[in-house]
Amino acid sequence: MNDITNRRALLLINPKARRGQESIAPVVEQLQAGGLRVSVETFEALPEIARDIVRLRHRADLFIVCGGDGSVSSAAVAVMESGLPMGIIPMGTANDLARTLEIPLDLEKAADLIVEGETRLIDIGTVNGHAFFNVASIGLSSDLAQGLDPALKKRFGRFGYALAAMKVLTKARHFEARITEKGV
Repeated sequence: MNDITNRRALLLINPKARRGQESIAPVVEQLQAGGLRVSVETFEALPEIARDIVRLRHRADLFIVCGGDGSVSSAAVAVMESGLPMGIIPMGTANDLARTLEIPLDLEKAADLIVEGETRLIDIGTVNGHAFFNVASIGLSSDLAQGLDPALKKRFGRFGYALAAMKVLTKARHFEARITEKGV
């Protein structure tokens, strides 16, 4: 467990995440009560989060990403290059990484976990220059991720994935893939 008292936390919020319009005030209060000095930044597009991390890393001792898997993945490389830890407040639709890491989906409980200061190292991979944490896919799954309409996801939540899957399945095609790896 790490002492986080008086550390500077940069809270990066994706307002377009499924729960991105919820009040973040209770989370900020929870983090401050735990001893963190919190600055809040909002980003409007996923590429902005990496730029914000690079631009603002001198103002932070840790980053906290408030969003879903897209937000966390977009932040990954910049956070890794900063050498600083990253906390996750799961505000997306699926929150696969948060679930994998057993981060509570309740925002205040997730903030409590950050305040506890326990860190874990996780592996980061890259495919075609894009970072990923817990899953990389090809074929139908990849087509689904690319074809998922954000408005559909926002309106129907996880059921939006099922609707998009039906559409993707109608256009499925055979393909071959070659996977190569270096230095393992």
